[in-house]
Amino acid sequence: MNEKEKKAGATSRRNFVKQSAVAAAAFTIVPRFVLGKGYRAPSDILYIATLGCGVKGKGHDDTAKFTATGKAKIAFLCDVDSVYAGPTFQTYPDAKVYVDYRELFDKEHKHFDAVSVSTPDNTHALIASAAIQLGKHIWVQKPLTHDIYEARTLAMLAKKYKVVSQMGNQGSSADGVRSMREWYEAGLIGDVHTVYTWTDRPVWPQGGMKWPDKTAPSPSTLDWNLWQGPAKEKAYPAAAKDGGIDLLPFNWRGWWAYGTGVIGDMGAHILEAPMTVLGLGHVESVQSSQSQPGAGLKFEDVPDTCPASSYTVLTFPKTERSTGNIQIHWMDGGLMPPRPEELGPTAQFLNTAEGGGGMIFVGTKGKMMAGCYASSARLLPVDRMEETINLPQKYARVKGGQDGHYGQWVEACLAGYGKMETSSPFEKAALVTENMLVANLAIRGYNVPKAPVAEAAAPAGAAGAAAPAAGRGRGGFNRRPNYPARSLNLTWDAAAMKITNFDEINQFVKREYRAPFALSGV
Repeated sequence: MNEKEKKAGATSRRNFVKQSAVAAAAFTIVPRFVLGKGYRAPSDILYIATLGCGVKGKGHDDTAKFTATGKAKIAFLCDVDSVYAGPTFQTYPDAKVYVDYRELFDKEHKHFDAVSVSTPDNTHALIASAAIQLGKHIWVQKPLTHDIYEARTLAMLAKKYKVVSQMGNQGSSADGVRSMREWYEAGLIGDVHTVYTWTDRPVWPQGGMKWPDKTAPSPSTLDWNLWQGPAKEKAYPAAAKDGGIDLLPFNWRGWWAYGTGVIGDMGAHILEAPMTVLGLGHVESVQSSQSQPGAGLKFEDVPDTCPASSYTVLTFPKTERSTGNIQIHWMDGGLMPPRPEELGPTAQFLNTAEGGGGMIFVGTKGKMMAGCYASSARLLPVDRMEETINLPQKYARVKGGQDGHYGQWVEACLAGYGKMETSSPFEKAALVTENMLVANLAIRGYNVPKAPVAEAAAPAGAAGAAAPAAGRGRGGFNRRPNYPARSLNLTWDAAAMKITNFDEINQFVKREYRAPFALSGV
């Protein structure tokens, strides 16, 4: 491509969001009766553009499950890594392939109805906001966004442009969360005041790592600039065998610039159920602790990477379903809650089918427990399950349960905005994501120093003026950086969207984007 073509393409990509009025027009629909019996009209098929479709990633899996409904067609595939996405390209030979989502949206917006986003967390909001502004129904993998501000923005945009939305936390469509809500509202475990949640993640390198100095040319099959998106530009790291890191295709999750750590990866699968069952809103305060970064390192030595393990407590205000505040304890990296005594000394805590994590609701009259995705929900002790047999079913189940999450979205898109419910629309998903990311503020705060307090200096030569202590500088210890988030209970003001007692951490509520990347529609 010559320079003239490059400039033309860049101009086109910059202007594509201005064409949203035109983009709302769909391609011509052939009436069903013209096709004859046994044929499905194009109006009965959801045409999807998939962004991020590597063969071992969620994009590939989601794409397969959309098409398995029999009511969706993958019309376009877009990925910045042609090798990683290659097998997916081969699986859908009729789909047209793009590298740059901006070019795809600019050229093809009339030829698809919906967009699925399974790129790294760093670029979720960029792509989703552009798709929504074009009037496209939207599916975004968990977490919904990288930042809290982005979550609020996507929820606002989905409502403004009247598009069907769904976050890819499939457990929200499972029977377990609905059953537990029915048990709780029937009073079987009394008033819940504490919930323990945990996961065995990370299963990728995380904690005590520095960004490598050794670099290498990026592969010719990877658009490294687009992959980085709005993050600060960095040289491509050398491979781990050469003294660098193997960042792609999955290990980006452990780096704050691109991922959101363990709670970002698994929080939507585990925290959604307590929030739904207990009717929780915005978190009120959060405190956290985490594992040491490693021999010879301090927390401030490794600001770029998430910790190997963490323990975080989120406090929620009283709701109409509780008599007081509710605390959710989050544990990862191998940390687990105390074993419920109702299980007995030899009973299995969790089985391998429960996703390496789970939740325990502690009430005034008993407990209930489930695995990740709210799977295998049960009362404790399990012989209490007899009490649930005659309970009426208050909440409709999703056809297909957890796996029906995909078909539910496809059906809702075909029906049109406002005609069918989805289990995790952005209005709900944004709140789940925000609470997860407030927890991350406390976790990230371990590496954020408090700004030093400047003290007024005495006039030179003034009587009684003392010389600064050696190694301290004027103002003594106040000038030394400190890290209060390591000990504070951080208070979250949801209305103002900020931490009120440690302002330095608010830089992560809404990050600065690298030009020319920007959210659309705001």
